[in-house]
Amino acid sequence: MNKELVYNDLLKIVDKEDIKIDEPMKKHISFRVGGPADILVRPRTEEQLSGILKYINENNLPYLIIGNGSNLLIKDGGIRGVVIEFGDNFNKFEIEGNTIKAQAGALLAAIGKAALRESLTGFECISGIPGSLGGALAMNAGAYGGEIKSVVKSVRAMNPQGEIFEFTNEQMKFEYRRSMLTNSDYIVLSAELELKKGNYDEIKEFMADLTNRRVSKQPLNLPSAGSTFKRPEGYFAGKLIDDCGLRGLTLRGAQVSEKHCGFVVNIGDATAKDILDLIYVVKSTVLNKFGIMLEEEVKILGED
Repeated sequence: MNKELVYNDLLKIVDKEDIKIDEPMKKHISFRVGGPADILVRPRTEEQLSGILKYINENNLPYLIIGNGSNLLIKDGGIRGVVIEFGDNFNKFEIEGNTIKAQAGALLAAIGKAALRESLTGFECISGIPGSLGGALAMNAGAYGGEIKSVVKSVRAMNPQGEIFEFTNEQMKFEYRRSMLTNSDYIVLSAELELKKGNYDEIKEFMADLTNRRVSKQPLNLPSAGSTFKRPEGYFAGKLIDDCGLRGLTLRGAQVSEKHCGFVVNIGDATAKDILDLIYVVKSTVLNKFGIMLEEEVKILGED
């Protein structure tokens, strides 16, 4: 791929401030690791996104869609092709009655605060997750017994050919940390969320309680991708890891969190390889001791 040529061609679709060449992915994911993306582009409209996808298809280029980067681990070799980012360039939302219409890049925390201001309940458990709406929909994000599927009315998405579709909650096929979007080519554009009127003080108190629980139990002061492993059926990943004596285990710049063993954290200067090597140690140790194969919840992408 001729990076300079692609950069100049995409400049015809987006403004210069919204496209970068050889952009370090560590600036765009919460783990703060990862090599460069050949091209990173940030569309601001559906028309721009459609134009970018059309160009990618016509030139047979590889591409990756990212949101807030809070559930990603990008390898040290980086990403070949084009990374399309949905962040503050695609984060508008509005509230009409009990309904919130939000773009894919809207942060869950921002939606949660807006819902609180309108005394709308149903989003409390989701609002503390450090991600954006698009990623939350793709993986049916959840916490503290709540999942985003419970408030989704419909989802608008674009296919690689630039065509737009609308899916109902049922058509989304939400499961534990999965939806019909998980391994599809559809790109989330926006969603309509349906909440219920509640009591402002009760909603605020519930959100504060969840925040306190997160702060007290999770290593929010260190870069991570949230829970590193999915919950094995009938078990808790963090307890299995702790029972193996791995709490605080450090491998170069990566560490099994001393605060919560289900989190692998970057303690300051980790590479993606450090984190991946530590994940391997954790998985093999748990498998050897308990016969349970942990599965990563974090999505691992890129080249070594």
